[in-house]
Amino acid sequence: MTANHVFILDHPLVSHHLSALRDRATRPCEFRALVSRLAMLIGVHATEDIPMREVEVQTPITTTMCEQLNAEIAIVPVLRAGLGMVDPLLELIPDASVWHLGLYRNEETAEPVGYYDKLPRSNAADVALVLDPMLATGGSIELVVRRLQRWGVSDIRVLSIIAAQPGLDRVARDFPDVKIYVAAVDPSLNENAFIVPGLGDAGDRIFDTPQSE
Repeated sequence: MTANHVFILDHPLVSHHLSALRDRATRPCEFRALVSRLAMLIGVHATEDIPMREVEVQTPITTTMCEQLNAEIAIVPVLRAGLGMVDPLLELIPDASVWHLGLYRNEETAEPVGYYDKLPRSNAADVALVLDPMLATGGSIELVVRRLQRWGVSDIRVLSIIAAQPGLDRVARDFPDVKIYVAAVDPSLNENAFIVPGLGDAGDRIFDTPQSE
């Protein structure tokens, strides 16, 4: 753990899969599989302190005390790239709810613009897992966190594969209680606000929708 609730995964499997994810030659089908594997690894780490409760279970031999999750969990993918991380999180937490927030990037300002909001008005989840493969400027995460706070979520956790240091610093500064889990932190953004070295546009690579030059 580093300051401000930022967790950077340090694991050989993370490094191995991340190297293939960055490679421009990786095909979309392979890219999607790599995103899923990394999301699973990040998801395990991001949920290691979820509240639990004791339950009595009847095994084929006898009864024993076990533990089960004791929290309402919402998975909140940021459309559209965040969709690539949903399935592995549902594999881990099949009872979680999935709520969507849609944002697109204004290409002139590089700022996020909200266009879709499917959060309920009440009955906020205990824990929200925000899924966005790339934390670049931090603008999208800022909008999402503020929306979740208005919903009433007290425990917000951001799961990203790669974060740029400037965006990570921004989110950690503005939301010191929000936990951030990332596989890697890259040093900078280019003039178009893309992470450097990064991996390009995660949404385009997940859904095989390359933009024209």
